[in-house]
Amino acid sequence: MNEARRRLGLGGIGLCLIGTGFWAVALIVAPHLIMIDVSLRPALTLSEMGGPKDHWQLANYLDLVLDPLSRGVFFKTIWASILITLVSLAVCYPVAFYLAKLASGGALRVLMLLLIVPFWINEILRTFAWQLLLAQKGLINAALLGLGLIPDPIAFTRGHTGVLIGMTYAYILFMVFPMYSAMESLDRNQIEAARDLGASWWRIHRCIVIPHAKPGIASGCIVTFMLAAGSFAVPQILGGVDSLWFTQLIYNRFNVSDWNQGAAYAVGLEILCLLFVLAMMRLFRVGLSDIAR
Repeated sequence: MNEARRRLGLGGIGLCLIGTGFWAVALIVAPHLIMIDVSLRPALTLSEMGGPKDHWQLANYLDLVLDPLSRGVFFKTIWASILITLVSLAVCYPVAFYLAKLASGGALRVLMLLLIVPFWINEILRTFAWQLLLAQKGLINAALLGLGLIPDPIAFTRGHTGVLIGMTYAYILFMVFPMYSAMESLDRNQIEAARDLGASWWRIHRCIVIPHAKPGIASGCIVTFMLAAGSFAVPQILGGVDSLWFTQLIYNRFNVSDWNQGAAYAVGLEILCLLFVLAMMRLFRVGLSDIAR
């Protein structure tokens, strides 16, 4: 009986490994290899495919580097994504610490619900809600005008402001919960001991909380940056003509049947995101196993 159970368990593990391997190859590795192959080939007609012109080249990647519009939008997207990540970190760090170490019982449950419930609504609908709030005749402008803080309505949705606000809100949970999970495992006695020894709150966070929460901070920054850099709906809805996002350029390239150039742009963005992941891991001195925890 025990031998049969052992074999059944090994068989189940084997099926799980086979299923995982198939999923990884069919849905992750193979599509990426196809996209890289497409990005290295020129845009050809059906009759030209397989002919002498159909060979690998870097023309599509050179277009990203040499075209002023594409290059400018690419770097603007990266810097804006970094800014969104930093703003999210500054906003979410005190929230995560309060949830992990100060709130308890009913207060903790209520705060968790307040964070989670809005995200039961689709991201597109939440983004349209922000469009209504940020419109020139929206609630925020009406409140600012009513308080006499501004003489004229602010055009939030004609520049970068609306996009930055919308993205910071859209991905706030992806920054809060990794840090909350990391801080929750910190022994409260360490904080109390540091306070008893006269350490300031800044020193407690710098020497105790932040070093302990580094994997959560790194994970939150990585996920937030990648979601912001790869977002399409938020800049499409909340951004104006002057707030073109790189994902919109990728969409336009694919939409006009220039799939080769669109694939090159997508690969370039993916490489940049990978470099950001490695930079965060090096900055916080954490490994993949630390982030996975």
